Amino acid sequence: MSSSDGELSFVVGEEHAGKRADKALSLLCDDLSRSRIKALIDDGQVLLNGKPLSGASYALSEGDALSLSVPPPKESVPQPEDIPIDVVYEDDDVLVLNKRAGMVVHPGAGNWNGTLVNALLHHCGDTLSGIGGVIRPGIVHRLDKETSGLMMVAKNDHAHQSLSAQLQDRTLSRVYWALVCGVPVPRKGVVDQPIGRHKNNRLKMSVISKLPKDAKTYYEVVEGFGEACALVECRLETGRTHQIRVHMEFLKYPIIGDPLYGVQPTKLKSSLKSSDYNTDVIEFVSSVGRQMLHAKKIQFIHPVTEQEMFFEADLPGDFSKVLKNLYKSS
Repeated sequence: MSSSDGELSFVVGEEHAGKRADKALSLLCDDLSRSRIKALIDDGQVLLNGKPLSGASYALSEGDALSLSVPPPKESVPQPEDIPIDVVYEDDDVLVLNKRAGMVVHPGAGNWNGTLVNALLHHCGDTLSGIGGVIRPGIVHRLDKETSGLMMVAKNDHAHQSLSAQLQDRTLSRVYWALVCGVPVPRKGVVDQPIGRHKNNRLKMSVISKLPKDAKTYYEVVEGFGEACALVECRLETGRTHQIRVHMEFLKYPIIGDPLYGVQPTKLKSSLKSSDYNTDVIEFVSSVGRQMLHAKKIQFIHPVTEQEMFFEADLPGDFSKVLKNLYKSS
């Protein structure tokens, strides 16, 4: 894949052959929603082998050359939208929610509508904090579009300052569960590798970068499934973009279903077959539609009451279904 000045291009590999064009592009372009990609296709901004793509449902073939022209972002004030959100806890100062996979957190290039911020503006009215800027009110930290799980939201500036300070001094705890390819050795450890923007691909982060920032992830295997894959608990000490995804790739145990840092489906299939999984399970697990990463636990000090707050979210249905398939055949 390559990109420059709003121009993205890549050659379709085996892992995306046969997929709808809009679905494949949404997996590869983490900053663009599927609806935004469809709009670009309709506007003739997506070329297939040098010609305008006929439609979002076009089935791609291995070797197809796709190029995407993304217009420069426009300043926009997000508008409230009646989008359902799963609120776990709420009071006058903070809100904790369980974000579904596929939802972009805040408006940005290609995602001015349908984001979590749009939903929060409808749910909370004018009570969200403004410290984060007009396009991301209330947002203290974010999750990637295809990552599910717990997030905090600040409902006033005092709460935002307090929660942000806890992020900075690392007293706020965030724990994720990830399903990775292979079983990490050792089964418990720490990855202390700085992360920065990838030198050649603006969509990716990397431990090899010109301007890296410190990043530390503690991990522990919760359960292994033969030698094929493992459920791993990851605790963040820092919060860099794509941190767990990059660190698990660095360990050579990438997250299953990750379009940027994951393994080729053929390698995953081979690993599952070597662990004696049947054909149905192999096909199901190797064709998951998003990275198997879930923000499971969060702990912080309430900005007003100073009480310790702890929340835990069950794995969503798609993640649980993958585990059930692995369990029943193990």
